[in-house]
Amino acid sequence: MQLTDLTAVQLLDGYRKGEFSPVEATEQTLERARRTQPEVNAFVRFTGEDALVRARESAERWRRGEPAGLLDGVPVTVKDILLMRGHPTLRGSKTRSEQGRWEEDAPSVARLREHGAVFLGKTTTPEFGWKGVTDSPLTGVTRNPHDHSRTAGGSSGGSAAAVALGAGPLSLGTDGGGSIRIPAAFCGVFGLKPTYGRVPLYPSSPFGTLSHTGPMTRDAADAALLLDVIASPDARDWSALPPAPGSFTEGLKGGVRGLRVAYSPSLGGQVAVQPAVAAAVRRAVSSLAGLGAYVEETDPDFSDPLEAFHALWFSGAARLTQRFSPRRRQLLDPGLREICVRGARLSALDYLAAVDVRMDLGRRMGRFHERYDLLVTPTLPVTAFEAGVEVPRGSAHRRWTGWTPFTYPFNLTQQPAASIPVGTDGNGLPVGLQIVAARHRDDLVLRAAHALYEAGAASAAPVRGVA
Repeated sequence: MQLTDLTAVQLLDGYRKGEFSPVEATEQTLERARRTQPEVNAFVRFTGEDALVRARESAERWRRGEPAGLLDGVPVTVKDILLMRGHPTLRGSKTRSEQGRWEEDAPSVARLREHGAVFLGKTTTPEFGWKGVTDSPLTGVTRNPHDHSRTAGGSSGGSAAAVALGAGPLSLGTDGGGSIRIPAAFCGVFGLKPTYGRVPLYPSSPFGTLSHTGPMTRDAADAALLLDVIASPDARDWSALPPAPGSFTEGLKGGVRGLRVAYSPSLGGQVAVQPAVAAAVRRAVSSLAGLGAYVEETDPDFSDPLEAFHALWFSGAARLTQRFSPRRRQLLDPGLREICVRGARLSALDYLAAVDVRMDLGRRMGRFHERYDLLVTPTLPVTAFEAGVEVPRGSAHRRWTGWTPFTYPFNLTQQPAASIPVGTDGNGLPVGLQIVAARHRDDLVLRAAHALYEAGAASAAPVRGVA
């Protein structure tokens, strides 16, 4: 049995029944991670010795019938944006030093530790998570498990690739403009950006309240389980929400019958979508209708908020690097250095004008969700393109936001949004469908996604040649 192919839910069931142990699962996932690292480059560093110690401790707890928590013995990975005690967090940047004591966990990492998870390592990110593909001056290019010439997406590209490869069924990602959903779509896994504040974040993101922390998994059931663990308030995040009213895992059971679903294939003609992507998404939407949802093809009432997003994103980058010396600034990714210059030119009035756009967009989506429980779109209009570049070859756009128009609007509104793998294009590259709900309705996103998995309309895209 390949334990690397199992979900976290399946691993826990096997531990409970004594069919295999956390040590076996950890050894197999570490072997898979290390073997695929040279070609895919999903990891910044492995924490194998620590992992095996934690796995042995977990195995003893399971032997006694006393698991420590909901994820005891499950192998997990953590994006190298989030602090993990005992290991450097370099955020993909040569401007940061490994020196230091590294004594603190980020809130989500602390919750995983409390629940007995086994940490395999830290996953790759572009520098400070600034763009929608994963390459950095520090760690180089992270490649797509399905085609090593293509990008894994970003900025949580290492996490998505690790999950797709079977190098741990669970990973923590971050999402400031699509950074969980983009690589989830490109790599054929599930990724959820929860409602802002549902998962506490510390230290706070330089991109402010655009940035969310969330699960990257093989399916929606694993994501619900992981969210049950990490969606717990932490005093270090003043904007964290109170505890969720119930278990996200329990909430999966409701199905979609009777839900009002708005299907927007192109945001009212604003987005040109590749035909293979459009076809795969439309088939999955038909499955939702077949499961009893009321589906209407319609569009949310907003125009592309790109310039407002850029104002907030670029100014955040400029603030992050404001005190860098000229020598340190030269170490930055050239694209990041460029947006920092643009961000530094923005005035307070420019920033507040972007906030006005954001508030109006939030109002529009609030009214939209009075009529519809869910909005469904493609996650991206394209499948994975050439690795090592920010935009597809021949694109009219200069920045990554040009090919991610379905994702960043919902960071502005702070709504829960997930990418679900719903098929492949003619080259075998995964296609993602995005489900969005009103703020605080993470449960509805997970319910609908789980219904698609249960019906066979969604599944993790298998990676050829990995065993």
